[in-house]
Amino acid sequence: MIGELTAQPVDHLALLPAYLAAVTAVAVLLADLFVARWAVTVAVGVTGAVGVAGVALYAMGQPERRTFCGSLSGVDDSLGFACSYVADSRAALVAVLFAALTAGVLALSVPTLRTGTVPAGEYCFLLACSMIGGVVLGAAGDLITLIVAVETLTLPLYILVGLQRQRVAAAEAAVTFFVVSVASTAVALLGAALLYGAYGAVHLDLLAGVSGLAESATHAVGGSVDGQARLARVGVVLLLVGLAFKVAAVPLHAWAPKTYDGAPVPVAAYLSTASKLGGVVAIVAVVTEGLYPQLAASGPVLAVLAVATMTVGNLVALRQRRMVRLLAWSSIAQAGYILVPLAAAAGLAGRGVEERAVAVAAVFAYAVFFVVLELAAFAAVVALRPAAADGGTIAGYAGVARRRPWVGAALVFALIGLAGLPPGLAGLFAKVAVVRSLLVGGAGWLALVVALNAVVGLAYYLRVAVTLYARPSALPAQGAAPAGGALVWPVAWPVAVVLAAATVVAVVLGFAPQVVFDAVAG
Repeated sequence: MIGELTAQPVDHLALLPAYLAAVTAVAVLLADLFVARWAVTVAVGVTGAVGVAGVALYAMGQPERRTFCGSLSGVDDSLGFACSYVADSRAALVAVLFAALTAGVLALSVPTLRTGTVPAGEYCFLLACSMIGGVVLGAAGDLITLIVAVETLTLPLYILVGLQRQRVAAAEAAVTFFVVSVASTAVALLGAALLYGAYGAVHLDLLAGVSGLAESATHAVGGSVDGQARLARVGVVLLLVGLAFKVAAVPLHAWAPKTYDGAPVPVAAYLSTASKLGGVVAIVAVVTEGLYPQLAASGPVLAVLAVATMTVGNLVALRQRRMVRLLAWSSIAQAGYILVPLAAAAGLAGRGVEERAVAVAAVFAYAVFFVVLELAAFAAVVALRPAAADGGTIAGYAGVARRRPWVGAALVFALIGLAGLPPGLAGLFAKVAVVRSLLVGGAGWLALVVALNAVVGLAYYLRVAVTLYARPSALPAQGAAPAGGALVWPVAWPVAVVLAAATVVAVVLGFAPQVVFDAVAG
């Protein structure tokens, strides 16, 4: 241990978004218990999520608040104060995103819940519990809080994936997700334990200070690496590899396509957006806040993960024939784009504050743009499929944009945005931000890899867009399902609201991307 922690008073205002998220989960459970109507349960869940987002939005403009803090005796004054919960503007932004995604996925789930194929109470309660983990994750100030928040975000998803008990594919997807996730969590915990063993600290601020002093001492004696430094670097690598599972980064990516395709489409939307966002937030906190003095160890690891993830994701997506599997492999490739700025700032381009700031801004901005466009894409898929159906084959969507022009146009806009082409300006600015961060960090070769992968991604995004407007040789009559399984059924109004809202937000962010950059910059 580096010192004895003396507790300070708890700031309950800093914890207010987390409190509201927990109240939402309890309220959903009570609504299902005493009212037992799925519409009321969903309404309570959506109302609670909107309340969490509102409180977090208000907190975004307020001064930073810290709680679960303590002073450490026996250490330098500059390292003697640490907090486990830091409610700053970035944490508020993360809380807003998780709350908005939870409300959106609840609305997308209305057609599925209406059929009774999944129990509404358990479904909404599990989503609300997952939201608690996401809200806390953004403010995590130590490795224990961070890992517990990540697991709180992830654990309910195991059950949600397999909640359609009558589908064998759902059960297989849930088991695959669970097994790989448990293994990755064990790896992350081992990494955290090694870091604690090396430095005697779990708080991110303390880890940064203590590891910085250790690295300075190493350089002062001629660069020789002692046992403590080796232990810490192994811990960094293991922690990053364990957290990489949450963003479906290669080599811990194989669970994503099977899980997304086997889960209900709204749950797949949540996995592709909220779960991935949680992994990004955790990795950013570890790399840029707690372990930036260890950048020499984390930088090459992140570079390998990012390059392999975007390349494998794009190449395998080219061969996909099912819509949700294509979106799954696409999201894997997008995870590579999200991670690559951290690799540049972390070890390949020096340790300057400017490089880290640009990298963090690029990562968060890309993550925000991605989750908005990805949610819009999944909302369009839900709108174009019968209630409780899976995503179907890509061929089954042939000509669907001619029958549902607005829904088809929204899906094409989301796909073009993910590809980084105009008029999807949000996606274009996201990729520009990533490339700019790489050039600022001096990692030009990584910028070239990103550009090449973006070109590969155009092939499958444009293929789907062309399919939507294709002219099938024999179109079925109105009200009948085409042979491929695409749809002409009425769109539920909650689904239409989510699709319209996500599309409008994507358009607004395309014309005013600085709103996101200002928010992530604090």
